[in-house]
Amino acid sequence: MSMQALVELPRIPNQVHEWRDVCAIDDVIPGTGVAALIDGEQIAIVRTRDGVLAALSNFDPFSNAFVIARGIVGDRAGVAKIASPIYKQNFSLQTGECLDDPSVRLAVFPIRVFADRIQVSVAKASE
Repeated sequence: MSMQALVELPRIPNQVHEWRDVCAIDDVIPGTGVAALIDGEQIAIVRTRDGVLAALSNFDPFSNAFVIARGIVGDRAGVAKIASPIYKQNFSLQTGECLDDPSVRLAVFPIRVFADRIQVSVAKASE
């Protein structure tokens, strides 16, 4: 199954990243999100109804809770987004920008599907 992934954002130069296996693509139902713990960081894996994947911080800065993965997936004027389940702020899945307050932004992680498994790119631990 070939799934479309959102465009990777530029990475910080000189920072080494690695792909981490998260779950099977079928574990994320279209139109929903799931939370994953990667290196102690909670990441929301979101799959839109048309199959686009996104990975962003699971931390809602408005409620100070790890709940973004439980939000409502949809779009606003053609922008794929997720709404926090607590105070309903909307965040762009591609950029992490809060569509209701552009001064707030969630971290976004590169995501891909490899052999029907969702993988997220994170900073490689120092050796």
